[in-house]
Amino acid sequence: MTRISIHGCGAVSPAGWGMEPLRESLKAGSPLPAKSLPRPGWEKPLSVRQVPSPDPRPSCFGHARLRRTSPISQYLVAASLEAIGADAAPIANGSIRLGVVFCVMSGCVNYSRRFYDETLRDPATASPLVFPETVFNAPASHIAAMLGAPALNYTLVGDSGTFLQGLALAANWLLSDRVDACLVAGGEECDWLTSSAFHLFSRSLVLSDGAGALYLKKDSRNGVLAQLHSVTDPCLFSSKSDRTRAAQKVRAELPPASSNHLLADGFQNLPALDAAETTAWRDWTGARISPKKVLGEGLMAAAAWQCVLAIDSLSRNEYTAANVSVVGSNQQAIGAHFVKPT
Repeated sequence: MTRISIHGCGAVSPAGWGMEPLRESLKAGSPLPAKSLPRPGWEKPLSVRQVPSPDPRPSCFGHARLRRTSPISQYLVAASLEAIGADAAPIANGSIRLGVVFCVMSGCVNYSRRFYDETLRDPATASPLVFPETVFNAPASHIAAMLGAPALNYTLVGDSGTFLQGLALAANWLLSDRVDACLVAGGEECDWLTSSAFHLFSRSLVLSDGAGALYLKKDSRNGVLAQLHSVTDPCLFSSKSDRTRAAQKVRAELPPASSNHLLADGFQNLPALDAAETTAWRDWTGARISPKKVLGEGLMAAAAWQCVLAIDSLSRNEYTAANVSVVGSNQQAIGAHFVKPT
């Protein structure tokens, strides 16, 4: 995959809108403050880290496609436009064939909960306008429509490791000349329903929301931030197969530690959830960043943040290469290796 170049990054996170607040929050290193999220029928609220309201409001929010969208679509659009940058115009006029790969785990849960709540209360008054925003591929549909991109558009549903599978899929499209450029984005939105569900597995886990996006091309001549060197095979696990062994297999496929290499891992200071990566990466002696320690468990968005932060560090000449390690919540371990452009 050495011919695949990253030409842009974008992010929306609990730190704010854009790459700059994300970068600064990781540099500070302190966990962002959590906020209370009421849970119906319970006195004690849940703790989450949500994206703050944008100030100023992005101009793209005035587009007709975003008038009734759930937060996840707004996050995706903002992160994607930041990643694509000046190429938005040639994409719109057809000069660039853009592929879109959107990766998600819980999806448009706000509107799904609202729609089923209305249906259960009174099916006769449930709003049909809400239903289109409940489907998993709604965010990808919005970004493609706004950019005028009629080419390939996939939505991948899985655990957080699916974001790296999305990168591999995008590389395949580019190398087979099915598209000229590809947007790979991952996002999530917070709701009491998903936060309460994860609370069943770990009461210390703090769910967060947002999005991250990468803009890929084969062109390596101008404006390259980093290059995608490889994506490992996914190593599956389940209740009957070992999660730690899967993480170790991924570790074995990625380059060893070096003083000028970075590791972007999924640690979040929760020993039970960190155990697999702790074992797999105990010999790592290079630099490392752990976005979840600062931002919270963003599910698919968290994997995207790991990648955009790794690439951002390479583009700023802080390191010559970076490994990304993702051990998903219920499906797979997988990794990726990025290098500085040559």
